[in-house]
Amino acid sequence: MDWSGWALFGLMATGALTAVMIAAQMAGFTRLDLPLVLGTLVTPDPDRARVVGFFLHLIAGQTFALGYAWTFALLGWSSWWLGGLLGLLHGAVALTLILPLLPGVHPRMASHRAGPSSRAGLEPPGLLGLNYGVQTPAVAAAAHVLYGVVLGLLLGAR
Repeated sequence: MDWSGWALFGLMATGALTAVMIAAQMAGFTRLDLPLVLGTLVTPDPDRARVVGFFLHLIAGQTFALGYAWTFALLGWSSWWLGGLLGLLHGAVALTLILPLLPGVHPRMASHRAGPSSRAGLEPPGLLGLNYGVQTPAVAAAAHVLYGVVLGLLLGAR
């Protein structure tokens, strides 16, 4: 297992994924503001939430990078395309499991069952994050494939 590669390249891959997601949100391709969603788990202030959420996403990205590194180590090899396939799987898990489960644990996110009396500040993501825009699944998939490609390339080069 390449621990130093995991530590450095995991941060690089997560930074790339986060940059793509933030740029896509700012360009209007999606309304999913990942740092805001994650940060409001901890604080109601949107400006502080974005900073906290960025670091929470880096921690989550490092955790997933550990899984990628273990997978590559178990297989005994890595490549950009294997990383990309793992990234596609990772994105599918994020869109079909993680995002839809958020309303159940997020103190500031409404759920489909909450009704109009809910005082939650964030709308629920819905299936595949579609409540944040029809391009959200494509943006998330592309960002996660990039994440996997970066890890596959950089961990394979060592």
